Parts: sequence; C-alpha cells; structure tokens
Amino acid sequence: MLLRLIAVLVALLGLFALYLFGAWHWSYSTGDRAGWVQKISHKGWLCKTWEGELALVSLPGSTVEKFLFTVHDEKIAADITRVIGKRVSLHYEEKVGLPTSCFGDTRYFVTKVTLADEIPLGPGVMVPTQPAPAAPAASTP
Repeated sequence: MLLRLIAVLVALLGLFALYLFGAWHWSYSTGDRAGWVQKISHKGWLCKTWEGELALVSLPGSTVEKFLFTVHDEKIAADITRVIGKRVSLHYEEKVGLPTSCFGDTRYFVTKVTLADEIPLGPGVMVPTQPAPAAPAASTP
C-alpha cells in the first residue's frame, strides 16, 4: 500500500516536471516591441528575475502605453541597462501557463535587444536618433 502511494506521488511529480519543461520550452507567441526602456530592476524574494518597463509611443503627444517584460539572461539584462533611455526594439517570447512568480512577473520574456537608429513619426517621416555626419566644406577656386 505504501509502495503504491509512493509510486503515484512520483508519477504525479514526474508529470508536473514534464508540464513545466513543456511550458518553459514552448512559446505561445513571439514578437518585437519598440520603445524607450524606462526601468529595469532585479527583484524577487526567493527567485530573482529582471523585470522591466518599455514605454511605447506611437505618435508624439499620444498616451504612453507600457510594455512590462521579464529577462532571465544576465547578459541581455546588462545590454538593456546600457541602452536605458534610448529607443530600442525588444524581441520577446510569450510563455503561457508557468506557475508562480519564480519564472517572472510577466508572460513576456525578452531574448534580444536592438538599438533603434530611427524614430518613425508618421508614414515616410523618420527622425534619426544619431546626428548625421557633417558634410565636407565646399572648396572655392
């Protein structure tokens, strides 16, 4: 009787571990979000994760929408910290069904950060974020 109970508990733990493995390695969706990183912090009581906030602004003067994200890779967290306050594109994977906040406070796990060179203001209107190189002076004969 005791052996059967132990076997059932081991089987249930194995199924739960299989579920966690599947939920962690399967992505519900992937995508990119562009905006300005406002915040990134290392937080948690037992399980420390990097949690961040990206400000999404579609047009100047419009209401700011926030994209909350989680980062597990220390290198990516360091990359995001270096570009804080600059316009970036974050590549993320959305994970559904992960229990507890030990995996992160959000469903969105950032896997890559890219510094954006231009800011679109409207169709066909781009503002470069870095100054253009100076043109050479014209020579007079």
